[in-house]
Amino acid sequence: MERSFDLIVFGATGFTGHLVAEYLQATYGAAGGLRWALAGRDAAKLARVRDAIGARATLPLLTADASDADALAALAARTRVILTTVGPYQLHGETLVLACARAGTDYVDLCGEPAWMAKMIPRLQPMAAQSGARIVFSCGFDSIPFDLGVVFLQDEALRRFGRPLSRVRGRVRVLKGGPSGGTIASLLATIEQMRRDPSAARTMADPFALTPGFSGPAQPEGESASYDEGAQSWTGPFVMAPINTKNVHRTNALLGHSWGRDFVYDERMLTGDGAKGEARARRLVRQARVQNLLLAMAPTRALLRRFALPKPGEGPDAQARENGRYELVFIGETTEGALLRAKVIGDRDPGYGSTSKMISESALCLVQDVDGAMTGGGVWTPGAAMGMALVRRLQASAGLQFTIED
Repeated sequence: MERSFDLIVFGATGFTGHLVAEYLQATYGAAGGLRWALAGRDAAKLARVRDAIGARATLPLLTADASDADALAALAARTRVILTTVGPYQLHGETLVLACARAGTDYVDLCGEPAWMAKMIPRLQPMAAQSGARIVFSCGFDSIPFDLGVVFLQDEALRRFGRPLSRVRGRVRVLKGGPSGGTIASLLATIEQMRRDPSAARTMADPFALTPGFSGPAQPEGESASYDEGAQSWTGPFVMAPINTKNVHRTNALLGHSWGRDFVYDERMLTGDGAKGEARARRLVRQARVQNLLLAMAPTRALLRRFALPKPGEGPDAQARENGRYELVFIGETTEGALLRAKVIGDRDPGYGSTSKMISESALCLVQDVDGAMTGGGVWTPGAAMGMALVRRLQASAGLQFTIED
């Protein structure tokens, strides 16, 4: 069936959605080859976004509310892929992703909510497999640089060693830029879900929560301070590890466990060598414990929402986004002890500037680079659905660098 559009950006009037629209216009809009549209609840606000990004007045504007099933079904039927920044997805995302799965429309989002994802995967998989829709969660900083960092490293290992790496350690070397308001809202919604439903807490603690029917070997715990000989650095807990590790293990499962059914992966923050590095690592542990204790309290969450944290639709100014950056290192080894290291660098702040580019390129990768007939419909990860094709796009256009450290 012929679709009117290649891509619809849903949530274009929000802070991150605006950045996505700005990126798409600057990178692809002038050439005129991309058939795309902006969508959201308010036509007047959509028009202001269109004007602000310098798009032609003919760029289509489509109105739909995140809770309007009929409007979202009509939206999904008109495009090859929908890119949505409207979260938290456990509160606002279910109607749209179901519409895409039924319509055979590819879907990308910024979801970092594993309890919701674990609930949705068995619901979405049968209908997406039947319709051909490729549903791809977590196409921003969580979890593309980590998921694809492992894919990139494993790809090189197969070339060099003829076998995969049985263990990979993901380490955050540099992280300049705060989390997005949407990420914080998702975290708070997840905590509240865990308070209501004990099974959600078990999902958060399980590294294989996104691989239904499979549970691999015990994985390293990430809550204490420890020294990493391979990185020559002390390490502390990394706040995004619970979502990223689940996506990495799901990628391995979707690839037929090509990295082995006993594959081990963990993520941590590097804090430096020596006594100062150890002190920083222990400080991270204390901060994480205090944060978890405070966030468990409903009054604290209410105060944070009202006064302290950026809200969905808010974010740093252009200078702060430009000045942000991140650097990740991945250290892998085979069962025989052969070692390999990779580095992933991203320009811009991770939560907004880089994320808006990553999700845009993910949507376009599905449209332009990855044949749906080859991948098939279903619930995918970026690494399993797009893999090295997306690595190449991100390096060419989105300010990411993937390199092997010899």
